[in-house]
Amino acid sequence: MAQTPAWPPASLTRLFVDQPLADGITILIEGGQAHYLSGVMRLKAGDAIALFDDVSGEWRAEIEQVAKRHVQLRVTARLREREDVPDLWLVAAPIKKGRIDWVAEKACELGVARWQPVITHRTIVDKLNLDRLRAHMIEAAEQCERTALPILDEPMKLAKLLGNWPAGRALIFADEEGGVPMAQAVKPGPAAILIGPEGGFTDEERSAIKAVPQAVGVSLGPRILRADTAMAAAVSLWMGLAGDWR
Repeated sequence: MAQTPAWPPASLTRLFVDQPLADGITILIEGGQAHYLSGVMRLKAGDAIALFDDVSGEWRAEIEQVAKRHVQLRVTARLREREDVPDLWLVAAPIKKGRIDWVAEKACELGVARWQPVITHRTIVDKLNLDRLRAHMIEAAEQCERTALPILDEPMKLAKLLGNWPAGRALIFADEEGGVPMAQAVKPGPAAILIGPEGGFTDEERSAIKAVPQAVGVSLGPRILRADTAMAAAVSLWMGLAGDWR
């Protein structure tokens, strides 16, 4: 999947490729990506695009050939190294299709390094199409000029997650019953933001979370937010206080 900017594009079309990139190599783009380049963006031989591989950064590539089923590119120069993203995990309970796709997209755009889906007592979605969610993240990375894709983990039950919580990582959880302002909870170093499901955490889950030494509950304002809104609000606040928005 790829971004579809307004025509004509103001900058190089960006594309993620799941193969190592290096100066001078030839890349063959097939399937939907080839159709995007030739049919949607109407690029032709001699045109340049930007490629990134989540490993070596972003590269300039020139189209050498446009065929019916593929586009051949030659990598010509590195544009920039792979970015260093803030060490922030999103630990969020899955929500309904459509809204969870939005979470995947916005988590990438906001700069999250990792998304760990967590299964709670009130989680109504326990099976995820990780390939679809990753595709949404790739599309968002292409659009927002990220060169480092978020890691997307298999869902994990909350009890297991809390039982193996890393000693050096803060656990900031959105507590609908109230907590400290985000500015008081954020400290330098690795962190994670825990967002519950529709319906929130149970009393037992809230007690288990608070029992983790690194955990701190935060308030996201006077209104009860939907799970996807809470994610965007909490991550944005953290990025402004401790991430790369400062």
